[in-house]
Parts: sequence; structure tokens; C-alpha cells
Amino acid sequence: QKAWLVCGQMIYFLLIQNRQGKVRLSRWFTRVDDDERRSLIRDVHRLVNSRRPKFSNFVELHQYKLVYRRYEDLFFSMACDSDDNELAILEFIHLLVETLHGYFNYDLKEPHIVFNFHKVYEILDEMIIGGEIMETSRGKVMHR
Repeated sequence: QKAWLVCGQMIYFLLIQNRQGKVRLSRWFTRVDDDERRSLIRDVHRLVNSRRPKFSNFVELHQYKLVYRRYEDLFFSMACDSDDNELAILEFIHLLVETLHGYFNYDLKEPHIVFNFHKVYEILDEMIIGGEIMETSRGKVMHR
């Protein structure tokens, strides 16, 4: 188990977007009003979609540090505190994608997330509670 991931990392939101900017899944761990949500979603997409692959996967966005990763045609983005360990968050995104790959028989595509959103939320809720990473064992998440 990777205990170094569970060191008080505060996650504010997680977004899964396609390349056109359509939100396929979102989880907000803090209260954000609707106008600010729409603005953040638009800003996140504009930022991650316009960056070249050689650029870093970490960027400042408003008061957050945004950590993102592109898998296939989907962007997985997480906002955390500006002083949090961005490599730990990037590792967590990879762990989440690996877990979803395992659940969908190693064939994670956009329709899987759209049509099985309830299972994706279930997996995510096993891993993050209240904006903090709680479970980093893929095996434990898959067996629950």
C-alpha cells in the first residue's frame, strides 16, 4: 500500500472530460455555486486541451493547483491545494484509471463512464472520502 499518498491531500474536485469539453463525470468535494462550477469546468477544459503533451501535467488555476492526465480521449483533472504533492495526485489519477481499466476488463472508453457512471462513482467513493485520499489499494477497491 502506498501510504505516502494518504498524507492530508485535500482534493476539491475531480473532472473527467472528453476532448470537446463535455463533462463525463464530476465529483465536487467542497461547496461551489453553479456559476463558479460552470466557469471552472470551462477554464479547466480550455487549459488542459490547449496544452501540448510535452508540457507539465501541473498548472495553477485560480486558487487551486490543477493536476491532469489524458488517457485515450478523456482528460482526468483534479484540483488540490497549491502546497500539496502534485506527483502523489498524478499517481492517484493513474491508480484510478488502472482500477477503472480492471473493472471494465481493460477496455476503458468514454461510453463505459457515461453508461456506468454509478459504478464509477462507487469506485471513486471507495477511494476518496471528503476530499481526502483514503484507499490506495486497487485490490481492496475491486473486492468491495
